[in-house]
Amino acid sequence: MRITGISTHVVGTPWRNLTYVQVHTDEGITGVGETRMLGHTDALLGYLREAEVNHILGSDPFAVEDLVRRMKYGDFGRAGEIVMSGIAVVEMACWDIKGKALGVPVWQLLGGRVTDKVKAYANGWYTTERTPEAYHKAAQAVVERGYRALKIDPFGTGHFELDHKDTLYAVSLIEAVRDAIGPETELMLEMHGRFSPATAVRLARELAPFDPAWLEEPVPPENLKALEKVAAKVDIPLATGERVHDRIEFRELFESQAVDILQPDVGHIGGIWETRKLAATAETHYMLVAPHNVGGPVLTAASLQVGFTSPNFKILEHFNDFADAEIKKVVKGAPQVNPEDGCFHLSDAPGLGVELDVDAAAEFPQQQARFDLWAEGWEQRKPKGTK
Repeated sequence: MRITGISTHVVGTPWRNLTYVQVHTDEGITGVGETRMLGHTDALLGYLREAEVNHILGSDPFAVEDLVRRMKYGDFGRAGEIVMSGIAVVEMACWDIKGKALGVPVWQLLGGRVTDKVKAYANGWYTTERTPEAYHKAAQAVVERGYRALKIDPFGTGHFELDHKDTLYAVSLIEAVRDAIGPETELMLEMHGRFSPATAVRLARELAPFDPAWLEEPVPPENLKALEKVAAKVDIPLATGERVHDRIEFRELFESQAVDILQPDVGHIGGIWETRKLAATAETHYMLVAPHNVGGPVLTAASLQVGFTSPNFKILEHFNDFADAEIKKVVKGAPQVNPEDGCFHLSDAPGLGVELDVDAAAEFPQQQARFDLWAEGWEQRKPKGTK
């Protein structure tokens, strides 16, 4: 079997463009991959056009490791977010092809399942007025849908510092959310790399009474010494990793032991197998894995393949029941959260278990998607000029 070409399809919303890639073969089997680029969709498409000629055409889709290594190192330049995302969409499509050809789900090819369900946590649910009353109501709706965990960034446009008034308001929002969801639902706190170590530590102490499951990206990701400073002074588990795009670059996080939960994005770190390798290394360091997942149904399905096969997989992020939920219709077989237990359940469907509906995808053309975490009202995911 050989790859005869790829086709790209961009599904657009005002705040995110989802890039789907179909990989076609000479035996008529097509696989699909997906990533969500933040402000670089056209750059990704440009890279894929070149990579198709230089690396992908004529390749054996079963030889996933070989194709990934050629795409990563064959152009000599150091692979960053765009290249690793391009590798990821092609890589997961190859796993999809392989599973379909063999008649088995991808998780079976990764060593088999260690669990038959993966817990989900909701994100994108607080696209509402930024008040305790509105957040209380929105959080209740999340629990009513069956979720047993949810995440929130309550810090507005905070950057490095958060003054006393804004701190009190952020605390009031979290107090309202915890009251709405009760003590048993997990509550993840997202900081989006906003703060200095001192501010992150102070906020962690202010919010500790609400029992956060983790504190995510408390400081910008570039300076691991800053993260170590937070880890030394905070008892809440720390999570980070969504903006690390190469498995090798996690080495310093392992060495420092400054983080408890790793959050690679399957769509940015080179795909399913790279993430599974990272999870295996994390297991040897007694760390959990909880992938960042702001993608649609295909990226969710790909992340679940890692989840079903990794003993140290904690939970999976899920946007698609809340923020622009209508995009779920672009994929047949989209993974669904079971309201009985708040989990995704194992699927025996071959490959990734999903199929891209190209006609449905065409109903959501690419947009000039904009997501600015420093802009007022960012949490509503409605950039200026949109309704």
